[in-house]
Amino acid sequence: MKTRIIPLITGILLASGTASAASLDVKITNLTQGIYFTPLLVSAHTSNAMLFQTGEQASEALQAMAEGGSLTGLSEILTGVNANTMENPAGGLLGPVASTMTSLETDAGNDRLSIVAMMLPTNDGFVGLNSWPIPTTPGTYHIYLNAYDAGTEANNELVVDGSGAPNTPGIPASPGAAPGTQGSGVTETESNTLVHIHRGNLGDDDTTGGKSDLHNTVHRWLNPVAKVTVTVK
Repeated sequence: MKTRIIPLITGILLASGTASAASLDVKITNLTQGIYFTPLLVSAHTSNAMLFQTGEQASEALQAMAEGGSLTGLSEILTGVNANTMENPAGGLLGPVASTMTSLETDAGNDRLSIVAMMLPTNDGFVGLNSWPIPTTPGTYHIYLNAYDAGTEANNELVVDGSGAPNTPGIPASPGAAPGTQGSGVTETESNTLVHIHRGNLGDDDTTGGKSDLHNTVHRWLNPVAKVTVTVK
């Protein structure tokens, strides 16, 4: 699979406004009950670049982030387009109800904000802000983020310690709540192999069997899964 940056459509390009440097404070809050975010990637970049796009095939770099939490590939892409980037502002996992904050000094032309992190426990679910136009007017702005499915792995909901490498089925970890065991798997295939809104974890109430290793009273969620507060100075 070829790693690529997806170009924005013309209509969005025309709406980008005047490109200028900006100073931002970015606060990210996990709104879920029992889901953790892996180290976050926060980046201001140009309007002709995207980390992901719904309805498109995931890049290898996005797949590595969504299945195992790796930021290496996406960071390399952003470095290649001279983005202003902050990795892992929380210093590790961002747990339910918790918040983290970072500051960005953006270069002229880096007028779009993107944020991604894998969601645990999921197979290839991630929270994402996709190329949000940074306002030129100083003030505080609030954005609510959805959970996305990278479409690269079947959501079998089976926790396999040490998994998470691309093309290796299984959820790498279940922080916060010990998973069940001996699940048979929710599914082995997915009909939608493109990036799309995540259907959510199903889970079950059988801790030593059933279909899922996840708990239906802990690991389910509804969108939005995160709140971002951006202060433009």
